[in-house]
Amino acid sequence: MKRLLSLLLALAAVALFVPTNASADDEAGFKPIFNGQNLDGWDGNPKFWSVKDGNIQGQTTADNPTSGNTFLIWRDGNVDSFVLRLQYRIKGGNSGIQYRSKELDKWVIGGYQGDFEAGDTYSGINYEERGRGILANRGQKVTIGPNGKKQETQVTDSADLQKSIKKEDWNDYEIIADGNHLTHKINGRVTSEVIDQQQGAAARSGLLALQLHAGPPMTVEFKNVRLKRTKFNDGYKKIVLVAGTPSHGPGDHEFNAGSILLKKCLDQGAPHVVSAVYLNGWPKDPTAFDNADSILLYMDGGNGHPVVQRSRLAELDELMKRGVGLCCAHYAVEVPKEKGGPDFLKWIGGYYETGFSINPHWVGDFKEIPQHPVTSGVKPFHIKDEWYYNIRFPEKQEGLTPLLVAQPPDESRGTPAAKERAGKPEIVAWVYERPGNGRGFGFTGGHVHKNWGNENFRKLVLNALLWSAHADVPPSGVESSITDEELAQNLDKKR
Repeated sequence: MKRLLSLLLALAAVALFVPTNASADDEAGFKPIFNGQNLDGWDGNPKFWSVKDGNIQGQTTADNPTSGNTFLIWRDGNVDSFVLRLQYRIKGGNSGIQYRSKELDKWVIGGYQGDFEAGDTYSGINYEERGRGILANRGQKVTIGPNGKKQETQVTDSADLQKSIKKEDWNDYEIIADGNHLTHKINGRVTSEVIDQQQGAAARSGLLALQLHAGPPMTVEFKNVRLKRTKFNDGYKKIVLVAGTPSHGPGDHEFNAGSILLKKCLDQGAPHVVSAVYLNGWPKDPTAFDNADSILLYMDGGNGHPVVQRSRLAELDELMKRGVGLCCAHYAVEVPKEKGGPDFLKWIGGYYETGFSINPHWVGDFKEIPQHPVTSGVKPFHIKDEWYYNIRFPEKQEGLTPLLVAQPPDESRGTPAAKERAGKPEIVAWVYERPGNGRGFGFTGGHVHKNWGNENFRKLVLNALLWSAHADVPPSGVESSITDEELAQNLDKKR
C-alpha cells in the first residue's frame, strides 16, 4: 500500500509540471527546477520576487519601484547546452529569460535573453543584456561572424508572430541552446534564431535568471519551469566537478577551492571543454549529470561517501553504462568494501579499502612517467602528500594502467596487508578503460591544497579529466598556471 501511495504521489508531481497540451514523449528528459511552492534554489530581491498561487511572481508598484533591471537567479547550477521550457504571463512592462549569463553585481545579470513584453514588438527576440543589445529581432535568423559582423535574414513576419502571443495570459516559451545555435520559440513558433560565432563574446555556459524590468509598474509570472540538458553536437565535451563539504583544517581537504582552481585551469587550457563545478556537496541541480562526458568527485569518502548514500550508486551506474567518465581524487577513492567497492572496481578499476589500504603522509618520488595520453607533458617530480597506497585492484588487471608509482618508506606500512609488500613500489594514480566505452581515473593525492600549484601534479589530473571525457589531450598536456594568490582564494572558513 505504501509503495502504491508513493507511486501515485510521484505521478501527481510529474503531472504538476507538464502542461496539458504536452505529451509524455515530448517531455522526456525535462526536469522541474521550480518546485511550485517556494523559491528554494532561486535568489532575488525579496522586495520584488515571491511565489503566489504556485507561480513565481515578480512585481513592481508605484510605491515599490526598482531603480534598475533586477533578476531572480537560479543558484543550483549553470546552463550550457539545453532546452528550457516554461510558461509566462505578463501585465505591463517588459521581462525576459536570461541564460548563459554572468552576474555583474548583486541580482544584476548580463548575457543572452529571451525577451518578452506586454507590448507588440520585442517578445521572442534575442537580446544581450548589458552587452551587444539586440542580436536578432523577431522573425529573424542571424549569423554573427567571428569578427562580430551580422548576416540577417527575415524568415517570418514579426506581426504575424505577434498574433499568436496571448495578452495578459499564459504563453509557452522555449529556449534551445545547442552549441552556438540559439533558438527562441513562443507557443510553438520560432521567433528568432542566432548562430553566434563572435570570438570573445559568444558564451557557452552561464547563469539562468528571470528579469523584472525597471520602469512603470508591472507584474510577471512564471510556472512549469523545466530544464533538459543536451549533449554538445559540435565537438565540445562537458566535465562536471563535484566538491565535498569542509572536513579538515585550513589548507587540507580544500575540495571547494581545489575544484574551482581545476575549473579555472580547464577554462584556460582546454578550449573545447565546458566545465561545471558544484560546491559544498552533492548537486541540488536535478540535471547536473545529464549531459556530462566525465565527472570528477573530490570529497570525503568512506562510510560518509555521498555516492554510497541513497540511490546514487544506481544513478552513477546508469551514467557509467552510457560511457560517462569517472575520476576520483584523494578521499573520494575510498568506499566501503560491501557497498561501493564492487562498483568502483567496475567504474575506475580500484578503490581504497579500509583495513587493507593505507593513508600515510610521505614524499612520492615519481622518477619514471609512463607514456599515456594522461601523462602528456608530465615530467618526473616528487611531492609530499597523503598518498594512499595498497589500493584494492581487481585480480585480473585488464584495462588498468598505473600512472604514478613510487616506493613509500616501509615504516609507513601500517596494515598487515601493506607490510607484506615491504620494499615494493606502490601505485598511487591509475587509469582504467572499462569494457565498452567508459574510462576511469583514480588519484590518491590532493590532501594538501598547495600541491595544486605544482605543474606536474596538476597537469596529470587535468589531462585525466580530458581523457576520461574522450576529449583529445594536447601533446604537451593541458597548459595552465596558478599563482600563490589564486591558491589562497576560496579556502574553507576556519573550522
